[in-house]
Amino acid sequence: MGILAANIVAFGQPMTAYMFPGAFAVVHSETEDWMWVAQFVLIDNKMRGLFSLLFGAGMYLFLEKAWARQQGAWLQIQRLFWLGLFGLFHYFFIWRGDILFLYACAGMAALLFVGLSRRKQLVLGLFGYLGGALLYGGFLGFLPVIADTDFGKRPAFAQMADELEADKQEALAEGELETGLISSGNYGEWVQYNFSAHTEELPFYLFMFWFETLPLMMIGMAAYRYGLFDGGIEAGRLRKWGWSLLLAGTALTVPVALWAKDGGLTYYGTLAAMAGWSKIPCGLAIFGLVALLALWGQRASGSLAERISAAGRVAFTNYLGTSVLMLFVFHGWAGGLFGKLGRGELYLVVIVTWAVMLIWSKPWLERYRFGPLEWLWRCLTYRQIFPLKR
Repeated sequence: MGILAANIVAFGQPMTAYMFPGAFAVVHSETEDWMWVAQFVLIDNKMRGLFSLLFGAGMYLFLEKAWARQQGAWLQIQRLFWLGLFGLFHYFFIWRGDILFLYACAGMAALLFVGLSRRKQLVLGLFGYLGGALLYGGFLGFLPVIADTDFGKRPAFAQMADELEADKQEALAEGELETGLISSGNYGEWVQYNFSAHTEELPFYLFMFWFETLPLMMIGMAAYRYGLFDGGIEAGRLRKWGWSLLLAGTALTVPVALWAKDGGLTYYGTLAAMAGWSKIPCGLAIFGLVALLALWGQRASGSLAERISAAGRVAFTNYLGTSVLMLFVFHGWAGGLFGKLGRGELYLVVIVTWAVMLIWSKPWLERYRFGPLEWLWRCLTYRQIFPLKR
């Protein structure tokens, strides 16, 4: 559910608008600028971080069950192979913001660290995440100084400033082209463009997130082995650390968001804020969130909790199913709303889609053992047909 809140702008507007409000095909109002700030503080990077951490925990859980049946890591490799194929299909045919291919590749690498002790997994994950945060900060954090200030007008940096401006204009032009292709309703032409223009971006995409995703997967493995998700950590301690980390991470994110807004939410200002300076604060918030959600999940009861739990048990179907649903909402051959909704209106689409997730997931699982795509993934992994209906 949180992933959709993070991704909705890139579903309904050009991909560049995910970080840069100036890429919206409609006017981005002052109120919506503050919405950008709120999303940056509460949602951006944190939902993907949670997803990555939980994926690592799920990998280790899967391996434990495989080891209990005298099966090894090869089964997990098959599982990740099929996930990668799902991801590539998603990337080229449904939505270019796919994360599954990245997870398949990072998951393969994470298998190299499965045999380590939980302490070593945790330490390596934390240092890996910190190293990645410093790398991103050094790589992207200072670009606004060159692109948005008089510093870039100095002779020594003039060429770099020109190159940054050219890259920005290229990204905006690509967004306009993307808007035209999607709005025209010619699905085949859009897919063909994805293959021709974006295949070569996959290695760079992997690099950009590798030093975040792999460390978080390792931390997730360690957290599972320490008992984070099954009551192995005392509740009071979990609550204390959860709130402390979440509040600290959020408090440190707010100045970054306000700095970006005060600078006019420029292209390189938003890039630096989102991918450069916020990684360490986001990491603290992610660890706090997962602690509090793990604590709540062990005690949650009532109709809403049951429906959220059911939506989580069919998370793969909900993730890809949401992308398919967004095709019907935004593409020109269906709803035709791409590039026409502002940020506030896009959040209404999020709320409606959340309702769809919560409405269908529970009754489906009352009749069937797995979600549709969970079942297909399981059958492909084990190379046998499992019964679906209860």
